[in-house]
Amino acid sequence: MTELNEDEAGRQRVKFETIGEPLKIPFGKNNFLEIAKKKAITDEGVNEFISISRGYYLQDKTERFKKSVSFPNEPEIKKQLMEKIESF
Repeated sequence: MTELNEDEAGRQRVKFETIGEPLKIPFGKNNFLEIAKKKAITDEGVNEFISISRGYYLQDKTERFKKSVSFPNEPEIKKQLMEKIESF
């Protein structure tokens, strides 16, 4: 069971969980893309989404992330996204 509390401003807290193992796609000298299925958990429910993050490795191989984009884990949205990527 997940216990969530409100923060000092009265906003609801969100807990994020990664579902399964993220996929890493290396590129360039020290960079990677990470594609992961995640869920956001609040008192009001659970929302599943796909996250694509751009990251890089420090000299000690520690991962750092620069930017991220996410979208709903819905078949029609994933289909449209793949079609648009393939059209480039």
